[in-house]
Amino acid sequence: MRTVKKLFPRLFEKDDGSIFIEALIAIPIVTIFSVGILEYGNVLWQRQQVQAGVRDAARYWSRCRPFDASGGAFMPCSIDIARNIAFHGNPTGTGGLRVPGWDDDAGLTIVPLVPPTVPTPDDLTTITGISNYNASPVFYLLQIDPITIQYEFQMRYIGF
Repeated sequence: MRTVKKLFPRLFEKDDGSIFIEALIAIPIVTIFSVGILEYGNVLWQRQQVQAGVRDAARYWSRCRPFDASGGAFMPCSIDIARNIAFHGNPTGTGGLRVPGWDDDAGLTIVPLVPPTVPTPDDLTTITGISNYNASPVFYLLQIDPITIQYEFQMRYIGF
């Protein structure tokens, strides 16, 4: 039997194509790894933005006290202001969204819907935010299911 060296003598004489072959092997692996790192970082960024919005809304709602009809005037509370703080980062709801696509009413749950007039030490404000991750086209190409980002935050209700 002939050996490979005898069959292809020129293959072992020069190494001109070795760099090309190594690049053909390494570039796809490095590209997939880099895209994965970038996508993972984007997931963490969107999760952090949802967390910040939920915490800010909880902070507002836990310090909010409804108008007292018996004569005491308190700061007017509004679910819309809490939602604007969560979704946009400001009470007026102007500017861009914290997380693209996270602006529907189902994406933010506020409990209780009406803050107590006289707070007790046991009163808690619970805000839950849910958002679907806005993935890059890589998710669609690889047929990866959408990622749901959910965060819940509780604060003791203190009112003003």
